[in-house]
Amino acid sequence: MKESTRLIGKNPKKLSAGRPVSASRTEMMELVLPQDANLLGNILGGRVMHLIDIAGAIAAHRHCHRQVVTASVDHLDFLNPVRLGELIVLQAQVNRAFHTSIEVGVDVFSEDFVSGKRKHTTTAFLTFVAIDEHGSPQPVPLVVPKTREEGRL
Repeated sequence: MKESTRLIGKNPKKLSAGRPVSASRTEMMELVLPQDANLLGNILGGRVMHLIDIAGAIAAHRHCHRQVVTASVDHLDFLNPVRLGELIVLQAQVNRAFHTSIEVGVDVFSEDFVSGKRKHTTTAFLTFVAIDEHGSPQPVPLVVPKTREEGRL
């Protein structure tokens, strides 16, 4: 199977092969504690957004092996609450790469750690930009989907 390649920088002879979606997959989880919750006993939306940003940045970093910064939160839907005492589980992966930016999808779940039952609570899409040590945007590798679902995303 032919690997996707992209020119990096201004040197047309320097090529970088794409990376599979699986190289960026990240899963984080935390226990929802009282300091994370509102008066209704649900995790604060801002706390969820903070964790989404971290999980997304880790996935983007794993894809491009560079420092990344958040450029935008393109979409965020809160579907169900995560309750005090449950686990919050975040699954992130790079869906698409452009020249210097990366789109990352993050799905969030609540998990009852006694039963193991998970419930989808939040979906988010973020854009990150890869930067060098001076803060200048840098090219990123292409995403190489291996499954139909990865290609759809």
